[in-house]
Amino acid sequence: MAARPAARRVSAAQLRLWLLGFVLVVSWVGLGYRLFQVQVVQAEEFQAGGLTQRLETKTLAPDRGTIFDRNGDPIAMTIETESIWVVPRQLVDPVYTAQSIASLTGRDWQVGYNAILRGIENGSRFVYLARQVDPVVAQKVMDLGFLGVATIPEAKRVYPSGSVSAHVVGMVDIDGNGIEGLEVAYDEILAGTPGQMVFEEDPAGNIIPQASREVVPAVPGTDLVTTLDLSLQFTAYEACRETMERTRAKGCWIVALHAETGEVLAMVGGPGFDPETRSGPDGAPFANFAVRGMYEPGSTQKLITFAAALDTGAITPSMVIGAVGDTIETTPGACKSADDDIHGCFSDFTNHATVDMTVADIFTESSNVGTIKIQQRLGAGTMLDYMIRFGYGEATGLDYTGEAKGLVNNDPSCSSCLASTAIGYNVAVTPLQIAAAYAAIANDGVWVQPRLVSSMVGLRGSSSAPDGVTRQVVSENTAWVMRQLLANVVESGTGMAAMVPGYRVGGKTGTANKLGADGKYLNDTVASFVGMAPIDDPKVVIAVIIDDPAWEYRTGGLSAAPAFSKVMEAALHALGVVPDAFDG
Repeated sequence: MAARPAARRVSAAQLRLWLLGFVLVVSWVGLGYRLFQVQVVQAEEFQAGGLTQRLETKTLAPDRGTIFDRNGDPIAMTIETESIWVVPRQLVDPVYTAQSIASLTGRDWQVGYNAILRGIENGSRFVYLARQVDPVVAQKVMDLGFLGVATIPEAKRVYPSGSVSAHVVGMVDIDGNGIEGLEVAYDEILAGTPGQMVFEEDPAGNIIPQASREVVPAVPGTDLVTTLDLSLQFTAYEACRETMERTRAKGCWIVALHAETGEVLAMVGGPGFDPETRSGPDGAPFANFAVRGMYEPGSTQKLITFAAALDTGAITPSMVIGAVGDTIETTPGACKSADDDIHGCFSDFTNHATVDMTVADIFTESSNVGTIKIQQRLGAGTMLDYMIRFGYGEATGLDYTGEAKGLVNNDPSCSSCLASTAIGYNVAVTPLQIAAAYAAIANDGVWVQPRLVSSMVGLRGSSSAPDGVTRQVVSENTAWVMRQLLANVVESGTGMAAMVPGYRVGGKTGTANKLGADGKYLNDTVASFVGMAPIDDPKVVIAVIIDDPAWEYRTGGLSAAPAFSKVMEAALHALGVVPDAFDG
């Protein structure tokens, strides 16, 4: 039998080599398998994940719809600008970067530097240093070549007419959202649909220049065509400014309505404000007092008192009202103790002997005592009924936000309330409400709902705003008689300063003391004039309200009527109304 060969002994070193080789083979097989999984099986998944980590998305604000006046002139529009932003952790020298950018953009560098510091602390990848700057300026910033600085297109709202239309058109915030006026009332259709820009960044947050960018364009908003006449708006604004300067008044508001359609031709307030910077002098309010503010109308309220009495047959223009003195007492003993009208003792503006007066003269001379005697001929609920007919106590329904309803007191326990209401106290209205009430007289007794927007123009075409509500509040004959009484006020009464060359004008002055916090009336007044022209076929109604003019200008005839004359003349010319002197 052959001898068996001796067993080969494996050294420890060889064993280790074999084990190492085995491990390497397994590792390479595993690595290959993993590479196969990553590069073949899960390639798309990992590619998408990597791309997601690199992608950054920024919202692109849409071009907001333009707001035009009735003649097609823009009063609010959108322009293209650039906003400058930084990646805080990429900045080599944050202080120098903030200072350099501020020197080109006119911004506060310290504000920008603080924003960068907060961004670094919070780990922010995106911090604005300057928004909505001119593209030329933005390019100068980019030419500095700072690492971590970039720009992005951004729309900016601008207002070509500035403060002239600010109170009615309103404004937007820095992000283009409507926050006041028509800008917020029609924000949903003006805003449009946002787009977006998608770009790639490396792990350090640097924008990858060679990478593709995806841009989804924003859809622009719908345009508005308003009823405003920009040239008339400017005239009214200047009239307010000049009146405030002349009378040293705290404020001025003017509303001009088309008598037949209810279109707001002009609506201004002073002091004004800049809608782009959202700031005004001495903290001037942004709210539109013409729509949201309330005041006691004083003698302009007599239009409704006399219209109610005429419409019900309680008076005629030639009727004589006997014993019209300089005071009248509606509560026994009131004139012996009261120091203001609210207690039942009423007086005329000037002292005079007790006389008999016709209804027409009482209106022309604006006698409070005579007016109260006429009101006493009406039934208890008649005044309230006619005030409601003329739109008191309810919003007019103007296409606007926050419209005030006004206040009407129907408390039957108040013995002097009806007398107060007859002469314009104990009732509160907005400038728009009083203008609409006078427009009903101008429009043959038909009240027409005011409106600010005539049509909307978008990508799908244009559409007209719906017609407003109308209602007959007094007879056509009553309206005609009232227009003649209003004309007498301008031709021979308290409103002579409201005359307009070439046209026959009618209107009424108003002077109301302001009520103090203690329930007593102050020496401060609200002076007003509301009127229409041409009186035989009125086309325009204008209300002028002056807040607290100096004592020597405290009446509506002295402070408000001159402004009315200026604006009315411009309005009649703008509408092409033929002067009476040449009307065949």
